Amino acid sequence: MNAPIPNIISEPPRIMQLGEAAINRIAAGEVVERPASAVKELVENALDAGARRIEIACADGGKTLIRVADDGHGIRASDLPLALSRHATSKIDGSDLLNIHSYGFRGEALPSLGAVGRLCVASRVDGAEAAEITVLGGAIGFVRPVALPRGTRVELRDLFHATPARLKFLRSDRAEAQAVTDTVRRLALSQPFVGFTLRDVSAGGDRVVLRADPEAGDLFDALHSRLARLLGREFAENALRLDAAREGVRLTGYAALPTYARGSAVAQHVFVNSRPVRDKLLLGALRAAYADVLPAGRQPAAAVFVDCDPVLVDVNVHPAKAEVRFRDPGIVRGLVVSGIRHALAEAGHRAASTVSAAALGAMRADLAAPRIYQMDRPGPRPLAAAYAAQSPLDQATGFAETEGLSSRHAVEPSGENDDARHRPLGAACAQVHENYILAQTEDGLVIVDQHAAHERLVYERLKADLAGHGVAAQVLLIPDIVDLGEGAETILAAAEDLHRMGLAVEPFGQGSVAVRETPAILGTVDAKALLTDILDELTDAEDGGDSASLRKRIDAVLSRMACHGSVRSGRRMQAEEMNALLREMEATPLSGQCNHGRPTYVELKLGDIERLFGRR
Repeated sequence: MNAPIPNIISEPPRIMQLGEAAINRIAAGEVVERPASAVKELVENALDAGARRIEIACADGGKTLIRVADDGHGIRASDLPLALSRHATSKIDGSDLLNIHSYGFRGEALPSLGAVGRLCVASRVDGAEAAEITVLGGAIGFVRPVALPRGTRVELRDLFHATPARLKFLRSDRAEAQAVTDTVRRLALSQPFVGFTLRDVSAGGDRVVLRADPEAGDLFDALHSRLARLLGREFAENALRLDAAREGVRLTGYAALPTYARGSAVAQHVFVNSRPVRDKLLLGALRAAYADVLPAGRQPAAAVFVDCDPVLVDVNVHPAKAEVRFRDPGIVRGLVVSGIRHALAEAGHRAASTVSAAALGAMRADLAAPRIYQMDRPGPRPLAAAYAAQSPLDQATGFAETEGLSSRHAVEPSGENDDARHRPLGAACAQVHENYILAQTEDGLVIVDQHAAHERLVYERLKADLAGHGVAAQVLLIPDIVDLGEGAETILAAAEDLHRMGLAVEPFGQGSVAVRETPAILGTVDAKALLTDILDELTDAEDGGDSASLRKRIDAVLSRMACHGSVRSGRRMQAEEMNALLREMEATPLSGQCNHGRPTYVELKLGDIERLFGRR
């Protein structure tokens, strides 16, 4: 009965001051999460030192070796011991924690790295001798001379040797090496005028993983070249320039065309005052800018730079400085959304070049074409004779002879058609399977999905009308009565918004509504099918789906309406209609993709077509 109860302590524990080594190891847990975190801190220090070239070497994913060398202004020999002390920095004086113009400012990186690994820092400033200092398990050594050109070299070996439990949480060497590469790539994107080289020196090797030489030209030219080098030439070819400003905040960078979408967010790079961040506000704004031009499950690709006075943004809200907090987030979000949408609208009907490449890839045979030797090629005279023998008897008949084929509706050649061939989408030549328009351009062929293209055109007209004086409506002589069951209440609750869109509905008994007006632009529509689609969209919005906001809900409803008022697949079109569709596509922003984000046309250059047939 008198046995002590184990959960009750008779005497409270004493409060003790932790040792410096323990404090640094705890702090290192926040700053140095993995090898990529160490690389980030060291490279940012090099950038703050004004480096123009930065060399990074890693072994075993950075677990056994990380070495960063730069040509910056260096550290004085007398300051080396102080540089390894916590909260010692040359970047701020502590009087203003908001007016920060550098990457680093806390003075935690070097002491944290020294607490969990074997650290050696060597540096030299102009007009002085080079010196180095080492740290082992938090114990700082003596300063000693060393041979080194101007700049700083930081070498970190055996990361987490002082905290071996942390090693168990690291991923494979390959995964950690990829994380290091991604980190260097983001920093290299933020500074196009600085050269970066990343090497893998595992097992005594020396393999260049990433190399980005300093770019030349103005900011946009340099950034475009850096994007092409690090994100691929396809991204650079399909990226639109961003340049907008609002109330002291400037947006620059490049955003890819909607048809260059990716399956994940790996190609989304966001920077605030040149600092790479993974900020929810900015990433959400980026996705919102592409809201009605991307298919479900696809992600936009962009490199977005937001620059503002440092006092307007707090970068000290996350241990790794990966998130920021703006004084006025609404201005920043609105600028990103409107800036990207404006760039997409200015691109007009343009679609990504990768669409054509994918089409060519699907058409190419799996087997390589047999090699043709010069001796096997016919000469010009046999070729001319063969062409004459293969030509139709009536040279004037031309393509119009195909009127008897199943995929017909060819267009007679005319002077007007010849002029249209110089337009971006060319002149309509034929309609195939009553769904695809074939148009000849000056240097190739365009294939247009007539329903997808017209759907986008109707959608943009509806949005423009709604933004003006509302969508024009046509009164039905006899109202359509539609039975929607429980969904009638949802439709009637949105009746006011629907009326602005040209759709007038009234209650008509239990579970039914009467449709008295429909949007004039849609022509004759199936009222039941239209209301059923709108009900689906409104139900998704109530459930907190992607259409949760009023604006997105309205756009989604207009998109559903546009589908019902578009040229249907299977409808035969006259030459004038096809050419009118092509001309309107050229004049309508975002017509390169339908409301669901799929491309509306594919362009094949003449050279591509010739390669398909082995003529090149």
